[in-house]
Amino acid sequence: MATSVWKGHLSFGLVSIPVRLFKAARAEKISFRQLRKVEPQPIHEVKRVDQDPEPEPESEPETYAPVHQVPRTDVVKGFEYEKDHFAVIKNEELKQIEAKTGTEMQILEFVQLAEIDPIYFETSYYMAPDDAGQKAYALLFQTMRDAGSVALAEVAMHRREHVVVVRPGEHGLIAHTMFYANEIRADQEYRADTSQVNAKELQLAKQLVGSLAAPFEPAKYKDKYREKLQAMIDARVQGREIAEEPPARKAAEVVDIMDALRNSLKMAKKPVASVPSKRKRASGS
Repeated sequence: MATSVWKGHLSFGLVSIPVRLFKAARAEKISFRQLRKVEPQPIHEVKRVDQDPEPEPESEPETYAPVHQVPRTDVVKGFEYEKDHFAVIKNEELKQIEAKTGTEMQILEFVQLAEIDPIYFETSYYMAPDDAGQKAYALLFQTMRDAGSVALAEVAMHRREHVVVVRPGEHGLIAHTMFYANEIRADQEYRADTSQVNAKELQLAKQLVGSLAAPFEPAKYKDKYREKLQAMIDARVQGREIAEEPPARKAAEVVDIMDALRNSLKMAKKPVASVPSKRKRASGS
């Protein structure tokens, strides 16, 4: 099992369940190091007058070395309150106001998941019970699943206080830390003018949506950039030529929405389901 990122008690009323959290997902990224080009040092040799000229040496491959960063002892934190004016805050001062990691996640209320906009979700965690809390954990899980509700709780971890949504997943409880309301850029959300939409366009658009409807299968979608980047690295390591990407297809200009919708319906194909893994096929046969 993955390393726990928090361990404590999930409490509601007088019931206290020993639980631990571990990350439900992580971004898969290919890391680079910053390098600087190292210029070769010239070699000065004394030649005799009667010595034959030597052939021009082959060009040496470029050499790179890691870029060394500034020592951490020379770095301080500063808030730029005006252009080029900073309020310097010492690390000791920051530690005084940091939230100490708590050992209790207190449920404050139960709400309907549909009432929470997914924009508030930050990081997802699986919540597992310790041995002593198995029965109480199962009771809470079954109760929440039957009621169709999720819990809002507060917890202090990672040097800050969090509001957490605890919801029943397929097999157990899942926790999501949330952004605070002031962190959501609600004022920047674009507001669509639906008065411009007519009934015929809406009907065709709904037909197009229906023709592309499919069950959600996340395994169908791949990180294409990461795959291309890995292929590029493999080619460079093996000394092969790096294939050039074909130019991206330009989208055709939309002259008439009705024509575009009708043509889209003619061309529309049902989304292809993901191919089940060999393990799944074997277990299902």
